[in-house]
Amino acid sequence: MNQPARDFFVEYERANSGSNVAAIGALYADTFMFGGPDGVQAVKKEDFLRVLPKMKARSSSMGVSGTELQTVDASTLDSKYLLARVVWRMKLRDPFENKRVDVAATYILARGPADALSIIFQIDHQDLAKVIESELNNQE
Repeated sequence: MNQPARDFFVEYERANSGSNVAAIGALYADTFMFGGPDGVQAVKKEDFLRVLPKMKARSSSMGVSGTELQTVDASTLDSKYLLARVVWRMKLRDPFENKRVDVAATYILARGPADALSIIFQIDHQDLAKVIESELNNQE
């Protein structure tokens, strides 16, 4: 099961790197759940896509210059759903050129027509802004 999930997140990485909002949107269900340090909320894809450019701009202003997929550990929940634990590596811009921050997220993916996967639940396991701030404050 890891290969289809890995392929899915490689596509996510490619869409994210190119700031391709439409391609990112194609990877999410019409409504999905998002969980983070501040709780859980239902999100409409159209609302998410509307704020996505602002989210990318905020990440960039915090010093994130790119995100790379590190690991995908997926397991089947049943014939329709799978669970994927993913680690992303955030690259920080100059003067922190060699700084990297790993962040983890867990996703529940649903299989749709032709076994196409989509994100129906995303849990970010840390507050990205706090992680980046902490990393930048620990520079030598």
